Amino acid sequence: MKKVTKWMVRHRVLVILVCLALVIPSVLGIAATKTKYDLLYYLPEDLETVQGQNILLEDFGKGAFSLLVTEGMTLQEQEEMEDAIREIPHVDSVIGFASAVRGTLPPEILPDEVREKFMRGDCMLSAVFFDDSSSSEDTMEAIAKVRETAGEKCFVSGLSAVVTDTRNLVEEQEATYVAIAVALCAVVLAVTMDSLLLPIIFLLCIGVSILWNLGTNIFLGEISYITKAVAAVLQLGVTLDYSIFLWHSYREQKALHEDKDEAMAEAIGLTFTSILGSSLTTIAGFIAICFMSFTLGRDLGIVMSKGVIMGLLGTVILLPCVIRLLDGAIEKTSHRPLLPDVGGISRFVTKHYRALAVLLVLLIFPAFYGYKNVHVYYDMSRVMDPDLPSVIANRKLEDTFDTATTHLILVDSSVPASDVLEMTKEMEKVDGVKSVIGIDSLLGGEIPESIVPEEILSKVKSDRYQLMLVNSAYVISSDEVNAQIDELGTILKKYDEGGMLIGEAPCTKDLISCTDHDFAVVNIISIIAIFIIILLVQKSLSLPVLLVAVIELAIAANLCIPYYTGTELPFIEPILISTIQLGATVDYAILMTTRYRQNRIAGMAKMDAVEKAAASSAQSILVSGIGFFAATYGVGLYANVDIISSMCRLIARGALLSVAVVLFLLPAALLLLDGLIVRTTFDMRKAGRSENS
Repeated sequence: MKKVTKWMVRHRVLVILVCLALVIPSVLGIAATKTKYDLLYYLPEDLETVQGQNILLEDFGKGAFSLLVTEGMTLQEQEEMEDAIREIPHVDSVIGFASAVRGTLPPEILPDEVREKFMRGDCMLSAVFFDDSSSSEDTMEAIAKVRETAGEKCFVSGLSAVVTDTRNLVEEQEATYVAIAVALCAVVLAVTMDSLLLPIIFLLCIGVSILWNLGTNIFLGEISYITKAVAAVLQLGVTLDYSIFLWHSYREQKALHEDKDEAMAEAIGLTFTSILGSSLTTIAGFIAICFMSFTLGRDLGIVMSKGVIMGLLGTVILLPCVIRLLDGAIEKTSHRPLLPDVGGISRFVTKHYRALAVLLVLLIFPAFYGYKNVHVYYDMSRVMDPDLPSVIANRKLEDTFDTATTHLILVDSSVPASDVLEMTKEMEKVDGVKSVIGIDSLLGGEIPESIVPEEILSKVKSDRYQLMLVNSAYVISSDEVNAQIDELGTILKKYDEGGMLIGEAPCTKDLISCTDHDFAVVNIISIIAIFIIILLVQKSLSLPVLLVAVIELAIAANLCIPYYTGTELPFIEPILISTIQLGATVDYAILMTTRYRQNRIAGMAKMDAVEKAAASSAQSILVSGIGFFAATYGVGLYANVDIISSMCRLIARGALLSVAVVLFLLPAALLLLDGLIVRTTFDMRKAGRSENS
């Protein structure tokens, strides 16, 4: 490795040019990678709700759908609007009273319960179906055209409209997320580094590795908007300290070698060895979320695992060459670090370790209780700004037609109309069901199907299935709507064993089951993987348990805060935060423990060993933690999409809590458990360290 690093440093201009040349295909790869904005897309394919969505697309050519509420239109204007919307590319069909009867059936002759399904005061309701999925580019473009065609009197509701607004908002803000993260990290580096030029060098080199990572996403074909929005910010946060370690190592080696190229080659080798274990724990955390059945975890896990690897490569390949190229300019812009001396922390923790140990014990129950009982929500419209058009439209639909969500039912076409009518009547009696709409239920067995134009009939009845709509007053993911779905499903299976209940609310109900299972699986996998890595690195049976437990306490302290403040989190966040915080910040505990172990092996008494370990690692831990905090907190404050804002704020707070727990509580635990650690750690036991020596 030393031969390779020497060659690399001496041919630094060539290496830099090659690294920069790789940015070109990376940018092309970023442009060619598609983005998914519908989180329900990541549900497992074997779920009946997902299979039903596929049948809807195959049999009826319908993927996404939206309910339109119009206000102040005449029946003629409504009919003209529905006809105009039908002409929009990728609109499969429009089902509305005005265009269905085309003046042949005056509203006045219809029974009140039928008319009120489509008309309330001066408002009318129609359904628009699209020929592709909710998050496809074609559907989102069609939604924009529908809004443009229908005008201000029309409110476009539903998941497809929410997805469209999500895309518009995220694409508008993505560049700002990165700019905020970079600006705040630059401030942290300016305070902690000893040269004005170093922050610029670090951030540019990390930026190149981020582009490499995002460019290779082309091999995945597509990524979620959450991954796209936070990947650069997270990669910056978790790999920033690698650059700091390299610089510190190079500075130390310059004092030992006259040849700066030789010093840098040594620094690369030492840095690679020291950050390899650190990067492995971070990668392990991200790989763990790949095991989620809800495949958004795999999406984020793969991208971020690549990001850590690319960050590591950028640190040991590109950054050393840039530093050597600009060595003179770095020296000319050098200054004393502005960060105050933090050595007093080590003296404080060793002096008060018994009180800190008591504090640690007292924190355990309330932290883990809140962590296990934090409330989450699954309604994706809640992650959006309440002033967005889709959110306003959803409120309008709920207020005017008492409809918070709409389920779709696929009934076998061979089921007799009389049975469909009986089924409809039963379903209309279910709590929260406002209306059940289908051809058989609308015609009521008294009006022949022949009165309905064939182009309309074919849109709701195929050779295999009849399509029906169920309007519900209950909001998505609530206990009420989930109970309603169960009851509707029971009624449906009574009349048609192969019938399917699909739509956003049934899919969300499946999502709840998936993520409950995923939370347990991902936690276990991440803990086991990181336990094994620490076991191999520290050669100890007790230290992996202690270090994982300490960071798990920091995670619990982070996630219990929303519980005690009454804040609900987006459903995916407890899973992601627990693994990201564990993988990204257990390094702090490893750093301090490694130095403690080295001090004990060298013959220091336990008190001196812990105090020196805390003193020597405190600054590195603080800089790394503050850098991680800076990269994410500003984005959390700025982002208007709650799932991004909340996740970034939780990650930022988690970084600071991990720093606090490692700096103040881990030393106390090391002192109290020193005897056990000595007996169960290979190198320490071999060296014959006794508890008090």
